[in-house]
Amino acid sequence: MRLTATYQLGNVEHFKKQACAWASQFKQAAVLLGNTEPSQGKYLEYDMLIGVGTLSEIIPTTQSFNALEKYQQQVQDWLFGYLSYDLKNELEDLSSSNSDRLQFPQMHFFQPKWVIVVKGNTVQIHFPDSLERKEMHQLFGEIMQYQIHDWKSHVPKVQAKLTKEDYLQAVEKLKAHIQRGDIYEINFCQEYFAEEATLNPLATFNDLHTISEPPFACYYRYEDCHLMSASPERFLKKTGRKLISQPIKGTRKRGGSIAKDNQLKKELLNCPKERSENVMIVDLVRNDLSRTASKGSVQLEELFGIYSFQQVHQMISTITSNLKEGVSGVEAILCAFPMGSMTGAPKIRAMELIEEYENTKRGLYSGSVGYFTPQGDFDFNVVIRSILYNEKNKYASFMVGGAITAKAIPVQEYEECLVKAKAMFEVLGDA
Repeated sequence: MRLTATYQLGNVEHFKKQACAWASQFKQAAVLLGNTEPSQGKYLEYDMLIGVGTLSEIIPTTQSFNALEKYQQQVQDWLFGYLSYDLKNELEDLSSSNSDRLQFPQMHFFQPKWVIVVKGNTVQIHFPDSLERKEMHQLFGEIMQYQIHDWKSHVPKVQAKLTKEDYLQAVEKLKAHIQRGDIYEINFCQEYFAEEATLNPLATFNDLHTISEPPFACYYRYEDCHLMSASPERFLKKTGRKLISQPIKGTRKRGGSIAKDNQLKKELLNCPKERSENVMIVDLVRNDLSRTASKGSVQLEELFGIYSFQQVHQMISTITSNLKEGVSGVEAILCAFPMGSMTGAPKIRAMELIEEYENTKRGLYSGSVGYFTPQGDFDFNVVIRSILYNEKNKYASFMVGGAITAKAIPVQEYEECLVKAKAMFEVLGDA
């Protein structure tokens, strides 16, 4: 059982900055930062959510979703954690043999000692009932006084794992698969990396968040493995029996003026290729949600919504459903994972071709980070626009990609990757 201490703050932004720095010292930590602007953060429950300290944890290597199901039902408490893309190998007859320099566990969830929720000017700290309230107040004071160590990162050189020529050739080959009818659409990604990198994960995350201000940002730490994410995309949220998925397909860069932005948004909304991409993924998500939905409950709440972020305009659709009786939240996640926006359609064949044509194991990239509440509700993002870092191996990496369809123009797809990578290049280039 937990108790709750509530504080009203005048300068909540100072507290959020201090709390993020304080959390980053823990070996297991999750910091989720939301942007609750109506145009971006619809359905968000918080401005900041933090879990730190470890009362218990799981790092399964087989039957991971079964382990998570048992863990969540047994603990019935706040849980924070992530699902790597390569859990697909447990769900289907698939494998991953590409290089993996990051070495993140494929799944990690932990029951935190401290849970901090920030919304507006209100801060709530949920803590074990074995502690006295005076300890709680001492902790609050510790957070407010925490000394931030702002040492400089060192990144020798960011390199592309694929040459531009290799990328263009791969897209042409994938289009040939589409023309043969193997797939309709595929999400094809490429890696950028830096060796002998010494990152300040907290500063890197803060810089990335400042540049992007996304609704589903997170800093996640497991031992020497760090994720710094500026994700704009929700994978799946559960509130009561309602499920919400918001896939992104369709991108335009930002303009330098309001007039140019409006022109680009109109161009995105009316582009046949982008609309086709979005519809295919919407259909895939509807199919995924229907596997666990009560009859007739799958609904398309919004189609082709145009949302603006600091770096890009995105086309986002919203699909909802109601869980049928007897189906758990973890089962709903399993049936929709990996998310269709990061695979393609049909999903299994697309994942086979992803393994064949990409040259890096995705790992946590295009996986998901999120949390469970004690009531069994949850919210998980899509790990994109993210930098991953193995502190022990001194290896930093980020991946970017996009949807390849029959109408894809390879050089334009490559340029879209660079638009999506802009923030990461800026952050690592300034290190």
